[in-house]
Amino acid sequence: MSFARYIARGELARALDLMARGRVTYAPRREGDAVVFRPRAEGEEPLLARATVPPKGVIFPQSERLFAFIREKDPNDPGRTTVRLDSTVDIEPALIFGGRPCDARGFHIFDRVYLNGPHRDPYYAARREATVVVTLACTKAGSTCFCHWTGCGPADTTGSDILLTPVGSGDASGFVAVAVTERGGAVLEQAGLPEADAARSDAAQAAHAATLAALNAQSPAPDLSTTPDRLLECFGDADFWRDMSDKCLSCGACTYLCPTCYCFNITDENDGGDGMRGRRLRSWDNCMSSLFTREASGHNPRMGKALRLRNRVGHKFSYYPRLHEGVVSCNGCGRCITGCPVSVDIREMVVRATEPDAKETPNA
Repeated sequence: MSFARYIARGELARALDLMARGRVTYAPRREGDAVVFRPRAEGEEPLLARATVPPKGVIFPQSERLFAFIREKDPNDPGRTTVRLDSTVDIEPALIFGGRPCDARGFHIFDRVYLNGPHRDPYYAARREATVVVTLACTKAGSTCFCHWTGCGPADTTGSDILLTPVGSGDASGFVAVAVTERGGAVLEQAGLPEADAARSDAAQAAHAATLAALNAQSPAPDLSTTPDRLLECFGDADFWRDMSDKCLSCGACTYLCPTCYCFNITDENDGGDGMRGRRLRSWDNCMSSLFTREASGHNPRMGKALRLRNRVGHKFSYYPRLHEGVVSCNGCGRCITGCPVSVDIREMVVRATEPDAKETPNA
């Protein structure tokens, strides 16, 4: 489904109120030096700045309760204990506004694992189904953006329900809103927005021109068609991975800021000292942590940070594509580069693994 509507810049807050009727809206908000996704109040003017973090936490929370458990002793047999589970999950309909195409594409990466894999995840599925994703197209690329390397782009619609593209300038500025899915179309319809046609100064054509200019402003992408195989070939090259990880701190910022990282840990926590009540939690995990692969025996097959970095890069550009029809598990958002305290650049690793004789890493 695809049709376009026009939103004048001064009408954006009201349009969002109408689109989000009956839903909690999550939009970028500045907190200190960061821009994060937070619930938006009705009538609040939305921030259009690119968020420091992706919106994945709305659908895949950083920590969530899977179920609560209650142990009860049999009054007639004190040595016997039964366990009752409460797996009730209260999920509110939501709308995510202001993520970029690379952020929305991240949900597509999640979908392949949590919806279309051998085991459908009911928690993720419920939130995904209850959430409308309204994405803001990019009209300018940042220095660390490399979305065009990975099959994404400034106006990619993968994972989005509605794509908004900024057009015009000054008092004549606005947004062209295109419905990508039937759900997105229904949300646009309930907002009662005017069509983006010739009467709007060819707004639809202007939107296309703006995103095309952003794409053309980026340096040509390297050919990564052989990258999955080349990464496997250098799997045992200890010197290469040691060199790549030399300055890495194993802090995990790259994984927490990544819109496509989906690893988690499971913990059981008691709610009281008697241990009779508790809950099972699922929380994000970090493959760059030395504890990530530590086994119950105490053995850890990835003690060295070089091995952990090899796994992170290999998963995104080799293992995942081999399992998912060539789809790369990286969207080129560049947050892992900008958020790294020592400027480890995943682009350099990918290019050097793919083209060992490359003199320099192509910039976006």
